[in-house]
Amino acid sequence: MKKIAKFEKVSLVQFKKDWIDTFGETSSENIEDIYNSINLPKRATKGSAGYDFYAPIDIDMLPSTSIKVPTGIRAKIEENWMLSCYPRSGLGFKFRLQLDNTVGIIDSDYYNSSNEGHIMIKMTNDSRNNKSVHVDKGAGFAQGIFIEYGITVDDDVTELRDGGFGSTNK
Repeated sequence: MKKIAKFEKVSLVQFKKDWIDTFGETSSENIEDIYNSINLPKRATKGSAGYDFYAPIDIDMLPSTSIKVPTGIRAKIEENWMLSCYPRSGLGFKFRLQLDNTVGIIDSDYYNSSNEGHIMIKMTNDSRNNKSVHVDKGAGFAQGIFIEYGITVDDDVTELRDGGFGSTNK
């Protein structure tokens, strides 16, 4: 098995900035407590392909609502690899929980972005049976799978990334 990446936390300063940008002002102590309780993603079993991302707070979603979750996590990934993010299978199956961008793609150069490569996961409860979703703090809510990729023989891109969602088009 190839070992091609390492999960880390973003800095507390970056986490606070992104948390406030997402949820508004909260006490600094509360944000620091949330940050300190964040666990790095892990596989549940030896045969698991996905690394579980854990909810930093209780998440409650009514049908047809969305939430953006600052995970506090970044991934240092070797070149020619990416991290694909998905909802946990059970949440997708039971509630139609989906990522708003369908599949989150974390490129290897995202790690060096000005936001420290902070992985944000935006999800929507697309329940058609009027089911609300509840995820306990510390429970897995998303999963990431590392995937190797190739490029074309005539690829000559030299541009560098600096940012998250949509930053490659700026």
